[in-house]
Amino acid sequence: MSKYQVDLTNCDREPIHIPGKIQAHGFLVAINSKTFVISYISQNIKEFIEKDARHFLGKPINELESYLKISGAKDQLTNLLNLANNSKNFDSVNPYQITIDQNSYNIILTSSNTELILEFEPGTSDLNFDVQKTIGRSVSEILSGKNLNTLLKNAAFEIKKIISYDRVMLYKFHEDGHGEVVAEVKNDDLEPFLGLHYPASDIPKQARELYKTNLTRIIADVNSTSSAILTFQDENTPLDLGNSALRAVSPVHIQYLKNMGVQSSFSISLLAHGELWGLIACHNYTPRFISYKARDASKLIGQILSSALEYRQEEENTENLSALDNAATELSKYIKLDNEISGALTSHSATIKDITNAAGAVLVFNNTISRIGITPNEEQIEDILLWLKSNMQNNIYYTNNFPELFLPAQNYSNVASGILACSLSRELNELIIWFKPEQLEAITWAGNPEKPVEQAENGSMQLLPRKSFEAWTQLVKNTSVRWSNKEILLVVKMREEILDAINRKANEIRLLNDRLQLAYEELDTFSYTISHDLRTPLSTIKTYSELLLARNKSLDDSAKTILTRIVAGTDKMNLLIKEILRYTQLGKADIEAAKINMQLLLTEIKDEVVAGIKPENLEFTIGKTPDIAGDKTMIGQVFTNLINNAVKYSSRSVPAKVKVEGIANHDETIYSVTDNGLGIDVTYYSRVFELFKRMDNVKDYEGTGVGLAIVKRIVEKHNARIWFESGLGIGTTFYIAFKN
Repeated sequence: MSKYQVDLTNCDREPIHIPGKIQAHGFLVAINSKTFVISYISQNIKEFIEKDARHFLGKPINELESYLKISGAKDQLTNLLNLANNSKNFDSVNPYQITIDQNSYNIILTSSNTELILEFEPGTSDLNFDVQKTIGRSVSEILSGKNLNTLLKNAAFEIKKIISYDRVMLYKFHEDGHGEVVAEVKNDDLEPFLGLHYPASDIPKQARELYKTNLTRIIADVNSTSSAILTFQDENTPLDLGNSALRAVSPVHIQYLKNMGVQSSFSISLLAHGELWGLIACHNYTPRFISYKARDASKLIGQILSSALEYRQEEENTENLSALDNAATELSKYIKLDNEISGALTSHSATIKDITNAAGAVLVFNNTISRIGITPNEEQIEDILLWLKSNMQNNIYYTNNFPELFLPAQNYSNVASGILACSLSRELNELIIWFKPEQLEAITWAGNPEKPVEQAENGSMQLLPRKSFEAWTQLVKNTSVRWSNKEILLVVKMREEILDAINRKANEIRLLNDRLQLAYEELDTFSYTISHDLRTPLSTIKTYSELLLARNKSLDDSAKTILTRIVAGTDKMNLLIKEILRYTQLGKADIEAAKINMQLLLTEIKDEVVAGIKPENLEFTIGKTPDIAGDKTMIGQVFTNLINNAVKYSSRSVPAKVKVEGIANHDETIYSVTDNGLGIDVTYYSRVFELFKRMDNVKDYEGTGVGLAIVKRIVEKHNARIWFESGLGIGTTFYIAFKN
């Protein structure tokens, strides 16, 4: 066995996709896809055809075929390779069945860089029935489960019935990478593993990545000797076996299985939303091989189960999410109708507590602390407020192990092990805090998770998987149920509505009055400068130019032309000054709204924004365009900013998709601008409309971080509302609601 330093990070760095060996139950040949010359071959081919492997290196595939004694037509391997070169994938080819010296074999085609890989493995196994014919009935039994747990139990039962391994487990990965056995069917003589947890190092990160692309994995016999792969090329360029069925197993994992008493294993990947949800892990306590068809049938069941997992998980979440949404909708009504913010948030049937799954919530507003549900006492809340003031960097902060970060909270961890805080005003230290209680959890590990490796008995620095799998129970304290993305999203949305209500209903903006007054005074000074210091000399220039034209008859045509241009230029300058003065007055004056033809406005903006973009690179759709009332220039600026952003941030999607449409309701007309671009990280939700704030993932896009701040000010000036929904890698939708 290879030696490794005792360092857990070795497991994550081990190049398991290029082991340089294959398992012994089959043999491998890699052929250059253009020349059909053999470039790699497994050393154990001699055990199948009694000819040394090196004899075939550098030889055409026909040379190997002449030794294989393949029944039937000649040049079958050459024809198979030609078929592979002309296929988009190998699904229609695999497995290719042949008979070699009266023995049935399956050829499995994969690729690796410039090579086509032919893997020869036995075409039969110990399953004495047609596995594929049983799939329909098995899938029906699996999907009959009414909830997620029953679905998983049914899957374990049906898989065991199909492939007859001694133990079949449903193994789920948690967020930190560690695994848990959530369903199990086993032979009666075996001890149960159900409910046991396994450290993340048992299945390291690069192995989990391979499970996402290679959906099944068989280890036929842990005691067999792997066969080396030979090549006449550079020995430092190993063959990539990431997609291989015969790929040899890490010696660390082999030892791990031996320590468990497992002689062979088979696994099927379970994916949910493109990520590795878990595995169907099958163990056998004697050597075991099942054919490609049996594995492929199992893979199909895994794919069907993966789809069902997504659906059932979302179905079980729907009821809870619906309750949160309903509470948020009710709370929004109270915020709009009530004159007093604190009462709107705390005194009705739906309160701020109800938009999350928290046990309690606290509103700190207008120098008053309002408590709802189960919360720390006021003295403890004051301490938490001081801690948050020093440690809360953004407008939203959340953790599910608060007592580990703020040690005094360990005295009331049963109330506040999880907190979610939302800042309303940093200057006034006004905010909302939600609390989740401690969830004491006894996690039973298969062995001590802090000792996933052991030192060799001879004392050498050799990485060995742990030998003891005796149940080891760990009590997790000071931790609550995690805050979900839905809870955070609703808090962010509610914060925007609360701030909008504060700005709309307050006679003066608190703490900003002095700054606002100073801004108006500076604006007045600017207006005076334009009107006095600029317009007066311009008038003088114009007057003298007109006098020269009227009284001086001796001027030649060239001089008259110059003076005429001076007069025209001063008129143009005066008009420009008037327009600037009119714009500066918008900060003080109410908007005189006029009906805007939105179809015409949006079409003009679209034509301007998409100019120079090839039509095939952008799908731009304008839906219904109900007219609204507002300042056309300002509204045009709002939609120009939003549409520009949508086009810009979706430019790397293929194709980019942007849609603008409006829906006229009884009280409001709501416009949306949707793209399929980068999306916004949930941690930036509260900062989107702040001046000069930009996300990390848009640093290579042009922009200043000013546009959305301007959009929000114009929207507020029109007594309208703006909000958004977004997901990373999915896209963003901005909504603007104008009052009818």
